[in-house]
Amino acid sequence: MARFCSLFSSSSGNCTYIGTSTANILVDVGVSAKRTDEALTGIGVDPDSIDAIFITHEHTDHISGVRVFAAKHNIKVYATPGTIAAMEKSGALGEKNVYDSISPAGVEAGGFFVKPFATSHDAAQSCGYTILTSDSKRLAVCTDLGVMTDSVMNAIYGSDLVLLESNHDVNMLLNGSYPYQLKRRILSELGHLSNDVCARTAVELINGGTTRLVLGHLSHENNLPGLAAETSKSALSEAGMSENSDYLLEVAGTDRHIIAF
Repeated sequence: MARFCSLFSSSSGNCTYIGTSTANILVDVGVSAKRTDEALTGIGVDPDSIDAIFITHEHTDHISGVRVFAAKHNIKVYATPGTIAAMEKSGALGEKNVYDSISPAGVEAGGFFVKPFATSHDAAQSCGYTILTSDSKRLAVCTDLGVMTDSVMNAIYGSDLVLLESNHDVNMLLNGSYPYQLKRRILSELGHLSNDVCARTAVELINGGTTRLVLGHLSHENNLPGLAAETSKSALSEAGMSENSDYLLEVAGTDRHIIAF
């Protein structure tokens, strides 16, 4: 049985837990080692049981705790070559860390097969991940991308569960207090997915067999959990799909709990 929990998911910090009865991994450690320890313990997972950490990119909200947490628990860290180089340069990885580059072909870790896919973001070599469990459950972590490309869709299509970015409501962003250049960055192809793009993607994913959607990386300033959820649910309803029958949907960060399937 696969287990999934979004421990943290926002511009303030990101960390995703994926596990089975015999193995556990994390995608990103964007909060302190102490908070990561507490979050894992809170869902009944021993931090020492984490087999590997996979980093999506080098922005602070995805790596701020990885150096200390990985060294404390002796966990190997994986990322794309560009992200590894950026983390080495910034000191986010140190001599007490064990780490390696992940190739496009993927890597086996703790009974999982983890494969990266390139994402469009203003980072050195950002990626998302698909994770195949030992019992053939397939999950995808797909956040921090400015555009949903065919290659990204091909990578995540057919996953049982997808953590999908629903970062902002465009009208809230445009009429909000952010400086013009920051608004432009978020709306660009190197920025973040809007609720509307997320909703269109959700329809394709459910059509492709995905049954569980977790909307993630919501902006505290330019989005609301209810608005993000309703945007996707409305699109799915218009496509003839029913919640609790064709799919289950929730918003990351509203209630930290394990999804088992």
